[in-house]
Amino acid sequence: MKKKEYSIEIGGKVITAQFTDLADQTNGSVIVRSGNTVVLATAVMSEHEKDGDWFPLTVDYEERFYASGKILGSRFMRREGRPTDEAILSGRIVDRTIRPLFNQAIRNEVQVVITILSIDTEDPDVLAVLASSLALGTSNIPWAGPVSAIRVGKKITANEFLINPNYENRNASDFELDLLACGKDGNINMIEVGGKEIENAVIASGLEKCSEEIEKLQAFQAKIISEIGRPKKEIALPVLSEEMKALYETTIASRLEKAVFSGAGHEHIHALKKEWKTALETKFGKDEKFGLAFEHFENKINDLLHKEAIEKERRPDGRKMDEVRPLYVQAGGISPIIHGTGIFYRGGTHVLSALTLGGPGDSQILDGMEIEGQKRFMHHYNFPPFSSGETGRMGGTNRRMIGHGALAEKALLAVIPTKEIFPYTIRIVSESLASNGSTSMASTCASTIALMDAGVPISAPVAGIASGLMLETVKKGGKTEYKYKVLTDIQGPEDHHGDMDFKVAGTKKGITAIQMDVKVDGVPIFILKEALEAAKNARIHILETMTKEIATPRAEISPNAPKILIVKIKQDQIGSVIGPGGKVIKEIKEKTGAEIDIEDDGSVFITGSAEGAKMAAQIISDMTREFKRGEKFEGVVTKVVEFGAFVRFCGQQEGLVHVSEIAPFRIDIVGNYLKEGDKIPVILKDIDEKGRIKLSLKDADPTFIKPKIK
Repeated sequence: MKKKEYSIEIGGKVITAQFTDLADQTNGSVIVRSGNTVVLATAVMSEHEKDGDWFPLTVDYEERFYASGKILGSRFMRREGRPTDEAILSGRIVDRTIRPLFNQAIRNEVQVVITILSIDTEDPDVLAVLASSLALGTSNIPWAGPVSAIRVGKKITANEFLINPNYENRNASDFELDLLACGKDGNINMIEVGGKEIENAVIASGLEKCSEEIEKLQAFQAKIISEIGRPKKEIALPVLSEEMKALYETTIASRLEKAVFSGAGHEHIHALKKEWKTALETKFGKDEKFGLAFEHFENKINDLLHKEAIEKERRPDGRKMDEVRPLYVQAGGISPIIHGTGIFYRGGTHVLSALTLGGPGDSQILDGMEIEGQKRFMHHYNFPPFSSGETGRMGGTNRRMIGHGALAEKALLAVIPTKEIFPYTIRIVSESLASNGSTSMASTCASTIALMDAGVPISAPVAGIASGLMLETVKKGGKTEYKYKVLTDIQGPEDHHGDMDFKVAGTKKGITAIQMDVKVDGVPIFILKEALEAAKNARIHILETMTKEIATPRAEISPNAPKILIVKIKQDQIGSVIGPGGKVIKEIKEKTGAEIDIEDDGSVFITGSAEGAKMAAQIISDMTREFKRGEKFEGVVTKVVEFGAFVRFCGQQEGLVHVSEIAPFRIDIVGNYLKEGDKIPVILKDIDEKGRIKLSLKDADPTFIKPKIK
């Protein structure tokens, strides 16, 4: 095997890039490792062009169960199946980072495959971006990289950032900021943030720290590429004919501005595009392919939007740069069956969020390569084709839906109460019913309303907004000058043709989630700081509107939601509540209709109807209570023997009333005075060293047993 290695230390950890002939049929490949986490990235470009009007890039992030050193999967399928949500989200991170650095006019298929070969304490996301960049950078595939990724974290009690924190740090209760940023040349082109109400200044400092560490990786990659990188393949890109350009100028150009700035969103633009298609077919015939001509049309819209925004602060619908579209908020009112609902409108974007509460047993079991455990808060997002006025396939999920759902979930997670405060499993489904810009942030707002409508005691309401950017760069004297405008609440053409989609969610206090994608090489941090401030102002405005509809969570949960009671028992009592083979707990469930979940620390969560949950809680409390001498109970005789009677009390507890403790007079035959099923008062006299309970009937009520009259 041919092998060449390069290493660099980042944040006190060594990262090694290994180039071999292991995957030598690819255009480029590399194995990157940090600690015991190992990632293989490959890049392949097809020889021939693919029909279509877009750049055909595919990024696949492949989890392998063997990477964790475990045999995972279901009992009947011990191999990898569909990608987990975590794999899809990791793949999206790589895709969103590398895609802007390709010439979008390329029609040759490019596929980047990241395969996780080994996973330990180090997160593979950063390594996946680095490996993909090196695979592309050293290949002959045309690409404007390299690009690098850094994750920084922060603990509540610390002022310094952790560089590429491992899973142990990220899962700690005092971990308040998880920031992943990608970029090059001092600019940022992809951001993922999860936080616990973080201030803008802390986010900005985190981005600056990321950029500082990114440039170290950039120099590392540049050295490797200069040594072993292959010359880039020259691809002849198609050019629109002068005849088609002239036709555009004579038939469409003069009317484009009116269509774009009509205030009607895409409607007038679509109508004008249809006219452009008709003009093309009339002159060149219906069998001709017009992909380049349509691209020319879109480029003209792009240029016009940039020029008008930067030079005149003009937007298609006439709004100011920092103006949010009209808002509408509704809590509840959809169905008495649903436990909580929220409706949120922001202009032409309309979202309904529906919330369901369940017991601890309804939580999602995670058994993946990276994540194991239980998930008690879930947010799912649906985007049916009718929400954008189109027809299409229904059913299932796609990468976009999973990504949008995960972003809103991350935004809300910081305010979800702990299990000790609110033991319910919470599932929210956000339905995008009309789409015109950032349904993910509208889903965050609608879901907050649903949480409060359901009576979930969230710590603060959360809102989100998407900001955009119109950017022009000019090179002067070796320096780059930036002409730009940040746009609040992007929609329609701004979303499609803008250079940045910067989604920021949070409370009045601070940020809980950020996601940024760009269509340019990157965005300077000083522009991102401005965008953060604009997003904060918009977020506070939205929160004020939301809290006018519902200011705080409702005092009571829906009467349709199950009731959950919590009983605390000692760890050494768990076995007695479960019983041999689960017999005891099964009997309690059958008797009460309640679901019972017992955790290792002795917390017992009882879910069911109000009556059933209360009955089960009482049974378990009685079974596990610590008894004291002199306590009085009502019991049931379960067995009569020669030397006394066994009596059950407090659910499953049982003790012996000795013949001498039945009455204040002598009894010869116990059966003459007691029989099975009798209800009698008893007092606890003693518990011996073996835990056997001694009871007394005569001390509880000396008159209860009457002497037999001869």
